[in-house]
Amino acid sequence: MAEIHELSAVGLRDALSSGKLSAREAAEHFLARIQARNPGLGAFITVTAEQARADAARADALYARSRHSRSPGELPLLHGMPVAFKDLTDVAGVVTTHGSAALDQKPAPVDGALAAVLKRAGVVSLGKTQVPEFGLTAYSENLIAPPSRNPHALSRSSGGSSGGSAAAVAAGLVPFAPGSDGGGSIRIPAAACGLLGLKPGRGLVPAGESTGDPARLVVAGPLARSAEDAALMLDALVSAPESPESPESAQAAASAATDPGTSGHKALPGGGRYLAAVSRPPRQLRIGVSLDSPWQAIFPFTPDAEAMDALDTGIRLLEAAGHFTAEAAVRYDNRYPDAFTTAWTAGVGSARIAPQREALLTPLTRTFRRRAQQRSVSKLNEALGFLRQFERDTIAQYAHWDLVLMPALAQTPRPVGWFTGSSHGDGYWPASEWAGDADGDYRKQCEYAPWSSMVNVCGLPAISIPVHWTGGSPGAGLPMGIQLVGPMGSEALLLQVAAQIGY
Repeated sequence: MAEIHELSAVGLRDALSSGKLSAREAAEHFLARIQARNPGLGAFITVTAEQARADAARADALYARSRHSRSPGELPLLHGMPVAFKDLTDVAGVVTTHGSAALDQKPAPVDGALAAVLKRAGVVSLGKTQVPEFGLTAYSENLIAPPSRNPHALSRSSGGSSGGSAAAVAAGLVPFAPGSDGGGSIRIPAAACGLLGLKPGRGLVPAGESTGDPARLVVAGPLARSAEDAALMLDALVSAPESPESPESAQAAASAATDPGTSGHKALPGGGRYLAAVSRPPRQLRIGVSLDSPWQAIFPFTPDAEAMDALDTGIRLLEAAGHFTAEAAVRYDNRYPDAFTTAWTAGVGSARIAPQREALLTPLTRTFRRRAQQRSVSKLNEALGFLRQFERDTIAQYAHWDLVLMPALAQTPRPVGWFTGSSHGDGYWPASEWAGDADGDYRKQCEYAPWSSMVNVCGLPAISIPVHWTGGSPGAGLPMGIQLVGPMGSEALLLQVAAQIGY
């Protein structure tokens, strides 16, 4: 058998469920890799080795009971699978730092929704991964721990806000990982680290954690090395859904149940409808290609040549698979940047932070917190109303196509410290030494990832696929990706397309 970390997530799951590998063997292997590689990578903030060993032992005991019982029950879908949770997600008994030095560091009393669902599916948590403060930025650097670095070039960022999780998967410290995405936080680090990242549609899976989300932007989804691995995690995330919180959530759940890519087919052994769907090719699709962005009016940008190379590669792969591509002109309302920023930063304004500890916030967080607190409720409500209209208008334009294609990022993965203007190349130093240009930092992020946040506003599924490497071959140079956006309920279709073109 290959080295444990070289197995796909599906392959590792099969080895664990068949008894070829014990949960303790898997946990010890990945814990050893974390110990060896994390000091230079910064992917993990907290490693919960003893708890992982205890959980793995319980998983092995469950396997033994199942094997020897006269009426054995089924093992959970992700029996014994090692994972890590980003440090915005509550895991019972473990401190949730939210990437902030301004918060009291107390263990979470109970699991959050995401951790609870995956623990019921059988995972063994190895710890908590690096995030930006409150998940606000497209890079995972903060004041409490070393920055998360890109395994393909340690001088580069792994992206954010699921940057630590993406770095851990790309470096083989875990086989796959859940992330949360409120403005690109799965897709950005997936693209930066050469992974596949899926943002499900609104309401399909338990919401990712955030400090407040009045626009309902945040959703949880998988970071993985292949469409098959991502499908396995998505099956676990939707296997025990919460009661729908709204008609929109119910609609999303119904859409998933009737998705033409998943309905009417039996699930594969050890999997579910998404894993079953990935093995079948999608129908021929009409794919619109767009470079339009709702940020370009306020922050004009020109995509790097490497971003256009990735887009060209994506078009070539899709057309070779039999799909039709053509330019799609999308018109976005110029009021979007202000409205999105108002909604995106509302939660940090209401975060419970003692006045004497506000100096421990990063300059960007401190600036946006102050502005959020000065903003009236009517201003926030106006922004939320606009975003709902923006959602309707944008979905109507996307509906002319089966999928909409664009680069995942407009630039190559950025150097560590680049967004904050640091010359240290290291985000881990006192707040007084961070550059204070919050608006310059924010502008850089919007120019780096100009095609991400509007997908969250629309609540649509989207996938980032690593189709190009700047060195010319997989693993050479820096990864660059494409993003495909689909209509509600198209998660299986997006995974099918990714698998069809080789990912």
